[in-house]
Amino acid sequence: MKRIIQTNNAPAAIGPYSQAVEVNGTLYVSGQIPLDPVSMKIVEGGIQEQTAQVLTNIGAILKEAGYDYKDVVKSTCLLSDMANFKAMNEIYAKYYSEDAPARAAFAVKELPLGVLIEIETIAVK
Repeated sequence: MKRIIQTNNAPAAIGPYSQAVEVNGTLYVSGQIPLDPVSMKIVEGGIQEQTAQVLTNIGAILKEAGYDYKDVVKSTCLLSDMANFKAMNEIYAKYYSEDAPARAAFAVKELPLGVLIEIETIAVK
């Protein structure tokens, strides 16, 4: 059975998608960008501040669904520039310090609203 996850502690969807969908003990978190959930504005700062906001948003969605960072098995990081990879990794490592999930990271031509990073996540109970 499919369960739609929605929390006010993460940004509202800016298109026709759910923040996350849970099916059979697997949670699929839509790509999150560095929007402050209250103001719905991009956080100020560079890649590290944006990465921290993205992971905070993911954490809020995980919590709403009854999951935690330790349940994350796969992340896909989309970067506007691979030059930001090292700085992104420094922040990412703070959220996944043990038993890090599998991950892919790509540079893409452009991201929504001109942000520097977007991360999608899969978690399993």
